[in-house]
Amino acid sequence: MTALFRLSSIALLAVASGGVLAATPEAARQAECAVWQREVSFAQSVADHDAVAFAEHLHPDAAFGVSQTPTRGREAITREWTPLIEGKALKLSWYPAVVTLGGDGRTAYSSGPALYEDPKTGDARLGRFGSVWHRSDDGAWHVLFDDGVPPQKADAAAVQRFHDGRKAACPTA
Repeated sequence: MTALFRLSSIALLAVASGGVLAATPEAARQAECAVWQREVSFAQSVADHDAVAFAEHLHPDAAFGVSQTPTRGREAITREWTPLIEGKALKLSWYPAVVTLGGDGRTAYSSGPALYEDPKTGDARLGRFGSVWHRSDDGAWHVLFDDGVPPQKADAAAVQRFHDGRKAACPTA
């Protein structure tokens, strides 16, 4: 099998599957960093109490809480998350620790820690999130699936480790 035939076969497979394969490790790293920044922006929308920006990060047909009874659709998810976005009863913070691009170049997985803080009592809980992102035809990344590990009570040292673990930039850049 010639190299040209192999490359043509890969390109045909990518087109047939509706995806674009990440041609090089560098292209994959760039896409992963784009998802990293998008995840950071998504978390910032909650920190900023910006429901419009939050909704813009969601795929129109997203499903959240997928390991139980999922909430489906951008509007329903935004409505369900309104108390978290407002941050009055519970402050939610998160950041990616890992982002991995799928072979189709249009799907990525991000995961990391999540901190839940009660603004009235100061109680804190730590959990983890996992999100699947989809790159739309215009190049924008949107959350398609989201779920997490239930949070556990966290002491001050654990909260500090959460804050210390935040990276200023995509580590694969």
